Amino acid sequence: MAAAIVNEHLPTPLDATSEQPPLFDGITRLYVSYTCPFAQRVWILRNYKGLHDKIKLVPIDLQNRPAWYKEKVYHENKVPSLENNGKVIGESLDLIKYVESNFEGPSLQPNDSAKKEFAEELLTYSDTFNKIVFTSFKGDTVKEAGPAFDHLENALHKFNDGPFFLGHELSLVDIAYIPFVEKFQAFLSGVWNYDITAGRPKLTKWIEEVNKIDAYKPTKTDPKVIVELFSARFLAKH
Repeated sequence: MAAAIVNEHLPTPLDATSEQPPLFDGITRLYVSYTCPFAQRVWILRNYKGLHDKIKLVPIDLQNRPAWYKEKVYHENKVPSLENNGKVIGESLDLIKYVESNFEGPSLQPNDSAKKEFAEELLTYSDTFNKIVFTSFKGDTVKEAGPAFDHLENALHKFNDGPFFLGHELSLVDIAYIPFVEKFQAFLSGVWNYDITAGRPKLTKWIEEVNKIDAYKPTKTDPKVIVELFSARFLAKH
């Protein structure tokens, strides 16, 4: 079972005028942006494992990011990054595996070998999924994005003890996909009036179930905000 619900006060994002938090002072810090789906993956996992006291959230304002973040903390200048044990590491898929392996809390890895293999396959596919959908925003969106959601629908049929990708247990695979499906669903519905759940009963059920997860709820972005952010980024006329 997931850890108990924590009503966490979310700190104000740090911007170009903000002081840098101490580095390598023994506190584990997760640098995020509240609207970034990559950072959201690690944020959900941290919540699910009940690591609120072990991993401190440090939000960054990506529109006005502090210079010290790139210079002193994470040279890639992206989120998420995790400061832990005297080093800073990044890349969201690597980080969810790192947090899963190095911190306490409920396990999100399957024991079954067939499920393990399928988990790796789906984690690898997640980059392809995201790329297909993001690229579709510049083309014939509904036609180009559809097959990516069909792929998820088919994947959700593999283990019929559902409703998650690996059956009845939530796993890292679900956490890898939740933030992107959330944002794609809001944007495709808001801009193209395209319902990603139409004709996809398993995906419909999966979205319903993940929306019940307490670890996920505080990480969600208002759909209107998603439409504004994505429109500015992907639909702006050059």
